[in-house]
Amino acid sequence: MAIGGWRPKKAKGEDLIRHLYTEHGRSLLAYATRLTGDRAAAEDVVQETLVRAWKHADDLETDGKGSVRGWLLTVARNIITDRARARASRPHEVAEPPEGVPTPAVERDHAQGVVDSMAVLGAMDGLSAEHREVLVEIYYRGRTVAEAAERLGVAAGTVKSRSYYALRALRAAMSGSGREAVR
Repeated sequence: MAIGGWRPKKAKGEDLIRHLYTEHGRSLLAYATRLTGDRAAAEDVVQETLVRAWKHADDLETDGKGSVRGWLLTVARNIITDRARARASRPHEVAEPPEGVPTPAVERDHAQGVVDSMAVLGAMDGLSAEHREVLVEIYYRGRTVAEAAERLGVAAGTVKSRSYYALRALRAAMSGSGREAVR
């Protein structure tokens, strides 16, 4: 197919690519960018499309069946589809941390954990016996409200109320305000 007096079969190498890019590069890049949503990826697709056009210059001679632009856009779409399928078939890669870099679980300082525990225990000493018992049953022993109520011999509503006021008092003691909400 002659385009403006130019025949793809007669053009060789660099001339072919230069002409195809001049004539179709903009629309090819716009099309690839729209399909990929990424300008850099679209530029790679255009480059690969032009390389394939160079390798298959004979296919560009359409003899009135279709157009060179149609052939280029089809090749670009196929390249994008192939890349999407290849990405979908591989699992996502996860970077491993370099050797010697502690992971977040190891990063926590043991000494700070001991200090935090001592601060909480000191604050718990300032609570009433009823409040302390409720917190121990629910948070330390992991009991539900119903189980804590049964264990302590009080109503479930009482356990909820005591835990609410105990946590308020604990927060006040930990923040240093010293105001304890006792009920």
